Amino acid sequence: MFKPNSPLIKLLIIVFTLGLAIYLLMVFADHPQAVEQYYSQGLYQGVALVLHSLFNWLPFSIGDLVYIAVSLLLAYVVFNIIRHLFKKRFKQAVYSSLRLVIGIQIGVVVFYLFWGLNYFRPPASVRLGLTDTAYTLTDLKAVTLVLIDSANQTRQKLSAADMARPNDSIYNSAQQALKNLSDSSSQFKTFNPGVKPAMLTFVINYLGTSGYYNPFTGEAQINYQMPVYMRPFVACHELSHQVGFGPEDEANFAGFLAGIKSKDKLLRYSAYYTGMEEFMYALRAADTTSFKLFKKRISKNVMADLKAEREYWQYYEGKLDAISSIFYDKFLKVNNQPQGLLTYNQMINLAMAWYKKQLYTHR
Repeated sequence: MFKPNSPLIKLLIIVFTLGLAIYLLMVFADHPQAVEQYYSQGLYQGVALVLHSLFNWLPFSIGDLVYIAVSLLLAYVVFNIIRHLFKKRFKQAVYSSLRLVIGIQIGVVVFYLFWGLNYFRPPASVRLGLTDTAYTLTDLKAVTLVLIDSANQTRQKLSAADMARPNDSIYNSAQQALKNLSDSSSQFKTFNPGVKPAMLTFVINYLGTSGYYNPFTGEAQINYQMPVYMRPFVACHELSHQVGFGPEDEANFAGFLAGIKSKDKLLRYSAYYTGMEEFMYALRAADTTSFKLFKKRISKNVMADLKAEREYWQYYEGKLDAISSIFYDKFLKVNNQPQGLLTYNQMINLAMAWYKKQLYTHR
């Protein structure tokens, strides 16, 4: 029999306590208004102020170093558990397994307290007054044409120097774009926004990832090797996560809005280019005839950029990309995004509502 103060009992008590904490967090997550009032507009504001002030001024990613260290530690712990089992040291294997469970539980609690509860706040459509998300095929065609023409025009204004912009300049323009939105709406409130190159870019290329947000350190990172015209929008997307937009479609829309409102030529093109891609994707699913006609309207330079982007990702395609997509799809579904990876493409609902609102406002 184990004594009440034995190591096993202590570990089991910690596992139970952390499990209860996770359960209570999920109960809280089922109340969006409370999440908005007490977390997104409350606790998270303090967390963001601290994390962004601590880490955003650094030119490298502390979060990436944490990921690397945790991965190595995880591999070491799993190896030790297997070694204990082979040597029939079952007691030590149980202790190590429980410590591993505790480590994972702590990670889950920190994830939701530091950022993850933003997935469960009221949708951006409500917070931004863009609830009229229904649209017809006629609406879809009209906005798609606007985006194609905008992408063509902004691409035409770019010089060779613009297409060779250094990353630091791109990051700065994205940060300024989010600051400008922050001045116009409390929903975009920022605390020392910052974006930096991902130290793990050589890995995320094979995962098909253009950027990611580290919820444990509050850092926004982007793939610094992808085509230059994609980087500004991705930077704005990841900065939108930093601001508190959890779901991918909302971060896509916030990044799009920051981009098209910016005076930076490359950032404006990057936003219109991405918006055009998303709307053309939706149009192809709704009306292939119109899709083929609209495709002919895209300028040669924009078409060349689309081709370059496709070839870039095709170079890294493989089993690792497919496996990671499955896991990330499940992760999104668990965190209040039932469409999984398709959530990224749902930004057109918000963009459509925004364009219709602009039309009615200026009538």
